[in-house]
Parts: sequence; C-alpha cells; structure tokens
Amino acid sequence: MPEPAQPEPAELPAAVDLDDLLAPFTPRGIDLGLDRLQRALAAGGDPQRRFAAVQVAGTNGKGSIATFLHAILRAAGLRCGLYSSPHLVSWCERILLNDAWIDPASLRTDLTRWAAIGLAHNLTSFELFTAAAFDRFAAAGLDVVVLEVGLGGRLDATTAHPDRPVVGFGAIGLDHCEQLGGDLASIASEKAGVLTPGCVAISGPQSPAAGQVLAAAARRLGAELRWVSPLPRPAAGGPQLGLAGDVQRSNAAVAVAMAEALAERAWPRPPSPPLGAAIRAGLAAARWPGRLEQRRFRGVPLLLDGAHNPAAASVLRRELDLLGPGPRCWLIGIQRYKDGAAVLQELLAPADRALIVPIPEHPSWSLDELAAACPQLAGQLQSSSEPLAGLTQLVRLTQLAGPSELAAAGAGTAPPLPVVAGSLYLLGAVIPLLDPR
Repeated sequence: MPEPAQPEPAELPAAVDLDDLLAPFTPRGIDLGLDRLQRALAAGGDPQRRFAAVQVAGTNGKGSIATFLHAILRAAGLRCGLYSSPHLVSWCERILLNDAWIDPASLRTDLTRWAAIGLAHNLTSFELFTAAAFDRFAAAGLDVVVLEVGLGGRLDATTAHPDRPVVGFGAIGLDHCEQLGGDLASIASEKAGVLTPGCVAISGPQSPAAGQVLAAAARRLGAELRWVSPLPRPAAGGPQLGLAGDVQRSNAAVAVAMAEALAERAWPRPPSPPLGAAIRAGLAAARWPGRLEQRRFRGVPLLLDGAHNPAAASVLRRELDLLGPGPRCWLIGIQRYKDGAAVLQELLAPADRALIVPIPEHPSWSLDELAAACPQLAGQLQSSSEPLAGLTQLVRLTQLAGPSELAAAGAGTAPPLPVVAGSLYLLGAVIPLLDPR
C-alpha cells in the first residue's frame, strides 16, 4: 500500500531581501521579448536545455493548475520542480524543488551568478530571475519542471525553454491589456503563443472568442488541442481537492489531462504508484496559499483570495454565494492599473461593506476614485490607512453586523466570513499579520 502523498508546502517561506541584487534590473519594468533572455541563457551555458518542462498559460487559474500538476507528478514519484509568480511573502516561493522552497542562500548565489550576464544583456528583473531558476532546475537533476507563464505567453520568459511538449491553459480573460491587447481575441492570441508544432495542449472551458483563437492556433501549428470539462464533485464520484472552491474542479481537470498527456508522450520513468492513484493523491495534497484560503486574525476567521481582475472577482463572488447568504465585509486593495471599478462591481453585493486600503509599495485605487467610478456603491465604502489598521477595522465591521440585518438577508445570526481581496500583493502584506496556522 503506497504512502499517501505529502501535501504541497502551505506555510510560506520567510521574506528575503533581494533589493541589492534586483535593483539594477527593476527600472526596465515589463519589457516582453525572448531575444535578450535567449542570448543571456546561451552565455550562461543554456541551462534550459538540461531539463524537461511543461508550461501553463492563461489569465486566471494557471497557478492552481501548475500546483495541482506538480502535486500529481510528485505523488507519482517524479522529481519535479515548479516555477511560479508572483510571490506573496518571499521571493523563495517562486522556485519549488520537489517538496521544498529554494533556500535564501541558494537563491542569492544563483542571482549573483547571473547578475553580470543579465546586465550585459539588459535583462528585466523577471528575466534575470527566470534565468537563475532555469539554472537551479538544471542543477537539481529533476525529471520535469512545471513552468507557470508570468505574463502573456508568446513573449514570456518561461517560453525561452525550447521543448514544452505539453501545455495547459487556464481561463483567459481581460487583464494586462496595456501589454497584451484590449480585447479577448488579442489576449488569447498572446496566450496561444506558447503552442509549438506537435505539442499537446489542454484547456478547460473558454469564452467563444478565446476558444476560437486557441483552436485556430493549434490547427496552424499542428498541435493537438484537448478540451476538458470540470471534474465531478465528490458526491458524484469525483476526487477530493486540496484547494477550496468549485472553480478548482476546472483547474484540476486541466492538470489531470496534462499529467495524462505527459505520460502518453514523454513520461521520464514509470509512475509509482500508478498514474490513477497518483492523480487522486496529488489532487488532495495540493496547497496554494491565498486562493479562497481560510485564516484567522486575532482569533477571528476570514477568507483570503487575490481576485485581482474582473473575471477572478466574478468567480470569487460566485464561490462566496455558494457558501451562504448574508452581507459581507471586505478589505479591498486594487492596483492602479487594474480595472478597479469592474473588480469592485463584481465583488460587492448590495448589502456588503468594504474598506478600501492602499497596497504597500504599489500605486492603488483610492476610496475617492472608486466612489466616483462606482457612485452606486459609494455608500458602501470606507477607507483604511494601511493593512494592519484595515484588518482591525474589518473585524470590527463584521462584529457590528446586526442580527436583524443578518436575518433579513437569510444569514441566520452569525455573519459570513469577512474577505480580503483585490490583489495578490495585498495578500502578501496581510499574511504576515495573521495568526499562525
């Protein structure tokens, strides 16, 4: 009888200060393209050619898909890495080697080695980090690495890996329009740029516009595009998932199909236990902090979810409505370049109340700006100065919910869990303030 799969790491590593190493690269900001990184990788010995990889693209859910897939491959006995972004608390979160985050000393060593090469080739900070991650994965002797796309796909740094026989797609929606285009077809075209001739691509349900673009790109390249439906719920015979929320059944289906495609085409060695058992064990073991995650602040339960664009906000709202009725209290921080009005309109129900908080070190929507953009919601909004004050106010708002108000909403006598949402960077600022698990 095989041992049960070990859960993915849920406790985040401690924060690590890399400002001295990354500062020379930060002014470049976002500058999509592969030529610079490919030249830098060649100068550093082409580490990307010394490990096998699969890739996950999309707008929402790609981190969850990558986490599910990594957990499945680990449960199958493979030596497996995971490259993801952004991080919540620590840069070390971006590189997972088997079951452990990279340690700060190794990360500093890797970035130091690549800094001179990166400066010579004018890399962005994300490109530098990707080169260092590729080098670490190559040195670790892994069977396969799961690469989560950072932004877009066609020109993303992870696409510098030359051989990705299996790729997966999370839900494609409107986000990063200033880099990827202002409509779904344009954004889907950039995401579809990860496809390569002859690869197997897996996607869950997409909008018609995005689905048509993916299908056309697959036909043009001779790639095989497989569509998958969400996994059944446990009551209908489906597997237990380690990540909360109904939307994760679609993300998990993509991960399962990617594992099956990898087994068909290029499985490094026979899985132990068999793939079917590894799939169930891995899905149950998956952990990904900050995604409909229940935590506590000073003993009071609350929910965390990034929900940083309108599509993700809509999904979060549906998930909350499935948990039960009642007015909710929110702590919301939205980056300035996001569609703050659309995010807020998706999140808030008529009786909800929300505290608008600035995200530390990131330009953010203010209370006045959101109230002007959403006048119908202005009466439901208050401001908070910073995350700790916001959490304290959030708990107080929740506790002040009156019994008559709750009863009128059909919520009984206990108020629904308060929610922190709007940006993964807000979650990164909040998590260190929460009670230990």
